[in-house]
Amino acid sequence: MAKKNLIEARSAQQGLFEVAAPAIVAAPHPLRKTKPSGKPAATKREDATSMAARQREISISEFFTKNRHLLGFDNPQKALLTAIKEAVDNSLDACEEAGILPELIVEIHEVGEDRFRIAVEDNGPGIVRAQIPKIFGKLLYGSKFHRLKQQRGQQGIGISAAGMYGVLTTGKPVRILSKIGARSPAHHFEIAIDTQKNAPVVHKDLEIPWDKDQGTRVEIEMEATYKKGRRSVDDYIEQTALANPHVTLRYLAPKEDVKLYERVAADLPVESKEIKPHPYGVELGILLRMMKDT
Repeated sequence: MAKKNLIEARSAQQGLFEVAAPAIVAAPHPLRKTKPSGKPAATKREDATSMAARQREISISEFFTKNRHLLGFDNPQKALLTAIKEAVDNSLDACEEAGILPELIVEIHEVGEDRFRIAVEDNGPGIVRAQIPKIFGKLLYGSKFHRLKQQRGQQGIGISAAGMYGVLTTGKPVRILSKIGARSPAHHFEIAIDTQKNAPVVHKDLEIPWDKDQGTRVEIEMEATYKKGRRSVDDYIEQTALANPHVTLRYLAPKEDVKLYERVAADLPVESKEIKPHPYGVELGILLRMMKDT
């Protein structure tokens, strides 16, 4: 009798679960999306033809316009320092390569709120007229990248990137004044960069009088922040004068008098020698390309 009652109880319990189970399974999950009633709206999908129509080449200038932090223009204070450093490096390299004791003038003028005009002037060999637009208005254009020689500048991207930053933030073109000899005229340029083509846009090309025998002057107006202290332009100028005792450097900071750093050495540093590539320092692909080119 007890066994019969136990079997009946288990059968009743099993029947209860069989009735309740469909209710549990049929209940919709609160996070599960249900299909809307009616036919779904047809969405147009991309195909190879429509995707190919949007493909286009990206110039190096256009890339660095959106990734300016890679060049040191990620904040206004650093942008001011980077622009001056690039111009000073170019001036020092040009003077030393020409065997001229450098005399540099660095100026920072405040022209508005968070807006400054920087100027770097040297007594170097100058730049020929035909090369000025490309040097200051085209990224990756220079004479040092293909030489294995120790120099400050290498890629030909520094001063043109500084000019590009100035044009982007203020809309003002870069102003260049250059003279290659006492009997040659001084050429005055105003240049911007066409970022889509990585090409210079010349706004002005004039011959004007200049009382210097030779040299180059670069002026860039940009949005920036001028601060004192460590990692400032003041700190960089002082360290540059200490590290280059053969340089005479005049520095004009905003709302201050001119600081003069006189040279204490009359000899130029020993010029570095250009070397040839060594097989142990060249990858196989580059070696194959060199063999093919020669």
